[in-house]
Amino acid sequence: MSTFASVRKVAFDTETTSPDPNEARIVTAALIVRGGDRPDHTMSWLINPGVPIPPETTEIHGIDDARAQTEGQDPATALEELADRLAQALAYGMPVIAYNLSYDWTVLTRELERHRLVPMSERLAGATALPLLDPLVIDKQVDKYVKGQGQRKLKPTCERYGVELTDWHTAEADALAALLIAEAQFEKHPQLNSMGPQQLFAAQKAWRAEQQAGLQKWFRTKATPEQGGAPDKVIDGSWPLVPAQRGEA
Repeated sequence: MSTFASVRKVAFDTETTSPDPNEARIVTAALIVRGGDRPDHTMSWLINPGVPIPPETTEIHGIDDARAQTEGQDPATALEELADRLAQALAYGMPVIAYNLSYDWTVLTRELERHRLVPMSERLAGATALPLLDPLVIDKQVDKYVKGQGQRKLKPTCERYGVELTDWHTAEADALAALLIAEAQFEKHPQLNSMGPQQLFAAQKAWRAEQQAGLQKWFRTKATPEQGGAPDKVIDGSWPLVPAQRGEA
């Protein structure tokens, strides 16, 4: 029986212009392909987003306007390549992994709409159970009592699962981190291996709905104004197509 670590899979990450996925433009994106007794393969894109890149996001991913404009691909061309690669992987049944998946998936959805490209829903028409994995959703389910503000973010989550990286906040590094966390989760929690793609996809939707409901309750009853306690600031909806802020984790 194949283990999750041995299965050929894809990790996905974007670095963008905004924490709001409805407004964000993709600046860099990466797919990391791993497993299946074959060499790892990395695909990456540097994109000219067509809008100014705020200094605060440049501080995170290191790409400024000058570099994006001189080295970046045309967004429609790059987005078509990225969406096509993702659709192919999902059509083959390869797990696609992203940390805080709803953010990256929503960003891609909005970018395809913005550039009048074929949406993912049409590229994946007929698929009933997409092998999408979000290590953040899984982590909140299998380890519900992590203490400390910000401990669900990518870097401290890597530390809890023994994942070591020297580079952070590039799309390639963050995609690889998500993939390695997922592998560690399946090794640490063998019950995950017993779920087929349809069961696991449905389970994650249910887990995320429960987590979002708990988050809403916290905002209503415990959050201070400085923590965004106003109820109208809470994001609602179902996984994975509902917008999630980049900093939600």
